[in-house]
Amino acid sequence: MAKSKYLTAPIPSEKMPAGTPYILTNEAAERFSFYGNRCILVFFMTHLLKSAGGQLDPMNPEQSKFWFHLFVSAVYFTPLIGALISDIWLAKYRTIILFSIIYCFGFFALTVDHTRLGLGAGLVLIAVGSGIIKPCVSANVGDQFGKTNQHLMAKIYIWFYFAINLGAFISNALVPELLKRYGPTVAFGTPCGFMVLATAAFWAGRKKFVHIPRGGIEFVKECFSGEGLKALAKLSVIYIFVAPFWSLFDQIDSSWMLQAEKMNRQLLFFKLHPTQIVAANPLMIMLLIPVFSYVIYPAINKVFPLTALRKIGIGLFVAALSFVVPALIETRITAGATPSIVWLIFAYLILTSAEVMVSITCLEFSYTQAPKKMKSFIMAVFFLSITLGNVFTAAVNKFIQNEDGTSKLPGASYYWFFVGVMLVTAVVFIPVAGRYKVKDYIQDEAPTQS
Repeated sequence: MAKSKYLTAPIPSEKMPAGTPYILTNEAAERFSFYGNRCILVFFMTHLLKSAGGQLDPMNPEQSKFWFHLFVSAVYFTPLIGALISDIWLAKYRTIILFSIIYCFGFFALTVDHTRLGLGAGLVLIAVGSGIIKPCVSANVGDQFGKTNQHLMAKIYIWFYFAINLGAFISNALVPELLKRYGPTVAFGTPCGFMVLATAAFWAGRKKFVHIPRGGIEFVKECFSGEGLKALAKLSVIYIFVAPFWSLFDQIDSSWMLQAEKMNRQLLFFKLHPTQIVAANPLMIMLLIPVFSYVIYPAINKVFPLTALRKIGIGLFVAALSFVVPALIETRITAGATPSIVWLIFAYLILTSAEVMVSITCLEFSYTQAPKKMKSFIMAVFFLSITLGNVFTAAVNKFIQNEDGTSKLPGASYYWFFVGVMLVTAVVFIPVAGRYKVKDYIQDEAPTQS
């Protein structure tokens, strides 16, 4: 067998892997692109969408929420295809490079065509490109570690998540301002440029990365082995309970953004654009990650031993609490008041705390619980929980539309409905998580040279 020109197994080392800077740069730039595009989508669809003839042809709020959550569903369904392409055929590195290029063309379509045709083509290409690379990128992080530096894996996933939110915060603050000042061409074109940068950064790190070979037929055998099926079944049950969390969380770019339009958005000396409010989430993530890691988790652990599943369970209850705030805000709006945007920012603080406990924990937990040749595939199954959550939200918004334009869940009742869904999920999750049997799988190291 020909010798690979790339490292195919982690080298025994107590240090962080050499490819880490390239991974973090790629992730920050790619997330800038994705979230910069995502945060203006609903506003674009409801205010700036044009017909083929160039006239304004916007969607109504319920239509925009339906299509937005359908798009997010597609983004998190295609990882399943990506995992199969990667694990059976191309391996992670080539899958990431190839579909990152397709991803770039999606942003290009949105940049040059602001009709429903351009919107549809752009979102399809973005869903394919973003979704297919997603499980490969997440699993590639864990692939860089062996048994010797396994203890650093939790730290790198925290920094990985920090990079995600650094890119998201900058884009959520900047891209809406670009949209307001220069229009959709510049607002969509900027994420396009950052996606090109992300692709270039990943290519530049190719000789530093560990390239785990594709599983091929061995991957298929492992998936359908008793151990593979058991791991998949155990984790799938957990993911079903995580899905409602994403149903709530991803509404920060839809129902929460639309609610922000009806609020007093003056914050100190600045009046925020409705699409900029979402920047509160990644900013808070960056602030809360160290707070949870070094203060909150150690404090709880002294009186209540924290496992990964217990963190997730607590996070589900906190997510339910976060939707109480917009429910109360909507009650005030319905009465004719104009609440301060500070109240919605408070809701972001609660929801972001839930995200730290649920999302970050699920990433690391998914990697460690997946058999060695199934890492990308299991990550893809985890992302399906986001698809399920968004399909549920899209279905709810489709169902509640009355023919006369009114809603079956008007005002605050819309938010209280999701509070109830999340509370029921969190309560039932407790006994389910208690029966889960943990089993870790870590990549083998390369043999040391004598």
